[in-house]
Amino acid sequence: MKTYSLKAGEIDKKWILIDAEGIVLGRLASIIAMRLRGKHKATFTPHMDMGDNVIVINADKVQLTGNKRAKPNYWHTGYPGGIKSRTTGQILEGKFPERVVMQAVKRMLPGGPLSREQMTHLRVYAGTEHPHEAQQPEVLDVRAMNKKNTRSA
Repeated sequence: MKTYSLKAGEIDKKWILIDAEGIVLGRLASIIAMRLRGKHKATFTPHMDMGDNVIVINADKVQLTGNKRAKPNYWHTGYPGGIKSRTTGQILEGKFPERVVMQAVKRMLPGGPLSREQMTHLRVYAGTEHPHEAQQPEVLDVRAMNKKNTRSA
């Protein structure tokens, strides 16, 4: 018996809506990465983009455990002496808090052209509003999956 490999025309992509309010960032990112790759499907084919489209709302209200809010994030401008840093807490409170979720998911996907294509199927919004109501996304309750997904104060 041969292993079945899915064809491009047989791929069924769904739209998933995830509310990130109060969810631990790392656990949320691993669930999103799994959905983007399509590993939750029985017909998973590693070399094809068969994951779902994921919409994340309330990305600014994601929780971080431990002392991760004080962890510095570095980038380089390309000029000599151009190393810059900002803490994760500053990014979450700043102008683009959705970048924290995007970066966490990006780092959980394998590197390469396929994962860059899969990242285009992720939409992250800081507030509760999103422009994808016409796609009728299914709500995925990450909070109910495991009690560790939410941080107890």
